[in-house]
Amino acid sequence: MSRQTLDLFAPLTQSWIGTDEAGKGDYFGPLVVAGFLNYPGLSLKLQQIKVRDSKKIADSIILSLSQELKNVSRCSVVTIGPSKYNELFTKMKNLNRILAWGHARAIEDILKKVECTRVVSDKFGDEGYIKRALMEKGKRVQLIQRTKAEDDLAVAAASILARAEFLRRLKKLSEEIGIELPKGASEKVDQVARQIVLHKGKEVLSQVAKLHFKNSQRVLCTKNS
Repeated sequence: MSRQTLDLFAPLTQSWIGTDEAGKGDYFGPLVVAGFLNYPGLSLKLQQIKVRDSKKIADSIILSLSQELKNVSRCSVVTIGPSKYNELFTKMKNLNRILAWGHARAIEDILKKVECTRVVSDKFGDEGYIKRALMEKGKRVQLIQRTKAEDDLAVAAASILARAEFLRRLKKLSEEIGIELPKGASEKVDQVARQIVLHKGKEVLSQVAKLHFKNSQRVLCTKNS
């Protein structure tokens, strides 16, 4: 039996939480971390509705699929908007610490509602980041961090929830400032950021973008040159 198959179906006799994030590579929009509780008997349902890594699913499907997931199990979605993100980054100086804080909150939110002893998370940076950010209940769970954790159905479900919320929030921010905010961190993103600074001001940019990205240096240096 392959490692992927084992990850998808084990454990069969107990519940576990999967966590994943969206938005960490996107200049515009929030950082979103989600948690999802998988329990015995639910894996088949998740396969039937084609739960998989959100990067392999079209945005149009993500939104409806996320609602299905909310209807079948406990979940938690932690959203860190750009303004709060920039504030946290100024304090922490480290994206992984912010990620760990978000993962820990998503885990703790679910543990407030149900008993669970196992958590699977995508590995990023030092494994101690999430452990240190967890509170009393979270510190008692078995925390498994590994690369390509989206092979696990609970993590894949969490990735869908996080991506869907990221897309919703990005759309809302676009509507609020009257400019469509693209995903990613490409030259197209730089062009939009320059338009925001030119027509709306740097303060508005700080409300919709993660300012520590290199995009900010390119955009603001161009403006000041």
